[in-house]
Amino acid sequence: MSDGPADGGRPRQRMRADAQRSIDTLLTAAAEVFATSGVDAPVRQITAKAGVGAGTLYRHFPQRSDLIAAVFRHEVDACADAAPSLVAQHEPVDALARWLQRFAAFIATKRGLSAALHSGDPAYDSLPSYFQQRFVPVLGALLDTAAKAGQIRSDIDPEDLLRAVGNLTLPAQEDDNGHTQRMIALLVDGLRYGTHGSA
Repeated sequence: MSDGPADGGRPRQRMRADAQRSIDTLLTAAAEVFATSGVDAPVRQITAKAGVGAGTLYRHFPQRSDLIAAVFRHEVDACADAAPSLVAQHEPVDALARWLQRFAAFIATKRGLSAALHSGDPAYDSLPSYFQQRFVPVLGALLDTAAKAGQIRSDIDPEDLLRAVGNLTLPAQEDDNGHTQRMIALLVDGLRYGTHGSA
């Protein structure tokens, strides 16, 4: 009580940062394990990869459905957050194409979660809207930037494009000859139709 708030604040902040790093490490490890062994993989496989104890996992994610939902959100965030750096490094239409490839890779590796996500467990109820809330604005901004640069048409609905890429995307293990990448490149070429330089 005699210590000032400044002294007490720093350890709490460090603990929060450490806890967040621990969670991020767990989610990354769980995503990798789910991709190779499925969502029913043993907890010890996840904790071994993350380098933490089972108690740490259960403290943050008491139910497996909590972990699966958190992995999905974590991966959605990583995909959505990739857009700004792409915009900073590439021409608008190139940034759009690269992000769509990134989105397709996300879809391909998350198909293994689909059975769990459609199981009726209430832990997953908010995930479809989370997907929309994160991806629609990101893609909308990429489309708007490319359209303002005169590199693509300006009448593209981001939700339609997300659905189209999702429909084109094969599971990662079935796409060893680059089919999805070629289809997305073709789709992006189609977005250029009607712009100044198109035939």
